[in-house]
Amino acid sequence: MFDRLPEYPWAQLKPFAELASQHAGGIVDLSVGSPVDPTPFAIQSALNAAANSPGYPSTGGSAEFKTAVVSWFSRRRQVPDLSIDQVMPSIGSKELISFLPLLLGLKPGDVVVQPSVAYTAYVVGAALADCEIVSEDDPALWPENTKLVWLNSPGNPDGRVLSAEELRQAVARARELGAVIASDECYAELGWDEWESQLIPSILDPRVCEGDHTNLLALYSLSKQSNMAGHRAAFAAGDAKLVKSLVNLRMHAGLNTPAPVQHAIAVALRDSEHVNHAKNVYRNRREVLLEAVKAYGFDVSDSEAGLYIWATLYEDCWKTVESMAKLGILVAPGTLYEPDSKHVRFALTATDERINEASKRLHDAIGLEHR
Repeated sequence: MFDRLPEYPWAQLKPFAELASQHAGGIVDLSVGSPVDPTPFAIQSALNAAANSPGYPSTGGSAEFKTAVVSWFSRRRQVPDLSIDQVMPSIGSKELISFLPLLLGLKPGDVVVQPSVAYTAYVVGAALADCEIVSEDDPALWPENTKLVWLNSPGNPDGRVLSAEELRQAVARARELGAVIASDECYAELGWDEWESQLIPSILDPRVCEGDHTNLLALYSLSKQSNMAGHRAAFAAGDAKLVKSLVNLRMHAGLNTPAPVQHAIAVALRDSEHVNHAKNVYRNRREVLLEAVKAYGFDVSDSEAGLYIWATLYEDCWKTVESMAKLGILVAPGTLYEPDSKHVRFALTATDERINEASKRLHDAIGLEHR
């Protein structure tokens, strides 16, 4: 069991973090997407107000929590037909992602499909259940023994957004296979470019599934839009039968989201003002960093939503990681997300001062030997 997973992949960055830290102006760490801005005061107040919680919290979620999630899906995700028995809280989205294959009862020989450029937790979940992982974006090429399909839109690391039609094709193929399709959608409020003026589609959108949520699950997190990564505030919604089974298993395992966090999620989902503020902050950081990344010579792929810039100098990504570290900038190597990658990931989750400093260093390096 313990040999199914390698060393935690971020450990590979330690030597480059040390190199970047030697820069006279200090390190600019753009490698990990961990929010740095304050949790909004209204959410902090909600947590404080609910701090007196002596009893065990509901595994399936409080009535207030479930009602807020249903309302938010209708208002912000174009999903008007959810009921409260179709939602559940989770202890951050990564916990549910990593354990979903086990909770679904997948076994050796079963296939878990993930995107070709994929967040690292999907392969972890497959490994824990001793399943085969297949990286494939084309639904027509998903194997016949596929039991779970992971979609990620907007994507991490690449910021790719799947259209309603692309999601519809994925749902149709998963149903042909009898597979559960789980969609990781935690960056959906952070659309850029064309997605500034329209809502990013959910797997539960009627245009995608025609109102049939059977074997569909959408996962969401408030880590990004509400700066609640430290509170592990997340939830899932979809097939009522599937949600009921997952809640039952989680109840046995003691996987409860604390009651104060459930209350804070409800408060956060009812307040759009702080989300708009966070998006404006990230938009400004993105504009500054994106201009500098392109000026330096990077080509940017996708990156149309989310908190990352997915960029390449068309060389081994570790060479790029090293050249950035020499500038005091730490970025994530693309090989964490796809084999033989030539991309690196720049995170927008740094202070304005650090983003501006990264931009300055990239501009100062233009014209120097950097390839």
